[in-house]
Amino acid sequence: MNTMLNENIRVLRTIRHLSQVELAKSLHVSKQCISNWENDNILPSVEMLVKIAKFFNVSTDSLLGLDNLKTVSVDGLTDIQIDHIKLLIEDFGKANKPTL
Repeated sequence: MNTMLNENIRVLRTIRHLSQVELAKSLHVSKQCISNWENDNILPSVEMLVKIAKFFNVSTDSLLGLDNLKTVSVDGLTDIQIDHIKLLIEDFGKANKPTL
């Protein structure tokens, strides 16, 4: 099928230190579903794609490899620290936009 979806699911799962079994339980699917998605054997339904995106807090475009978003692990950080990182990312994004 040659999609980036399989790789993105695997990367997001491993960043969160989740096994296929743990992710399957969280999404209420079988471990075999996760394995099939990650091995690019089958694609999740549109509804499941949205559920996966919400679970990992990413866009469906990001999951499908249609944008250039990168993921950063925030494991072990407090909510305040995560908010600071979000602000830094926004500031860097603004600094890279050309001014008129």
